[in-house]
Amino acid sequence: MKKALICPNEPVNFFDGKTGYRIAQTEPSENIFGVAEPLYWLDCADEVMADFWYFDPADATIKEVPIPPPPVTIGNAPNVIA
Repeated sequence: MKKALICPNEPVNFFDGKTGYRIAQTEPSENIFGVAEPLYWLDCADEVMADFWYFDPADATIKEVPIPPPPVTIGNAPNVIA
């Protein structure tokens, strides 16, 4: 099992209104090291990677960073969001 290093002093905000805390690092459980507060380690799934996942304190879960949808082109106007 892996551990994720949670940084509660580094909030993240996404395009869809989701918010949480940055995951700065992931390590196998046997490789974790002491950290200063407010940082802390949490168990996480093996596929979790730093900066591609975040910690949601609202429900205490680790989630993938949401990916914005691609821009929509209307007529000849490139990159116009519909």
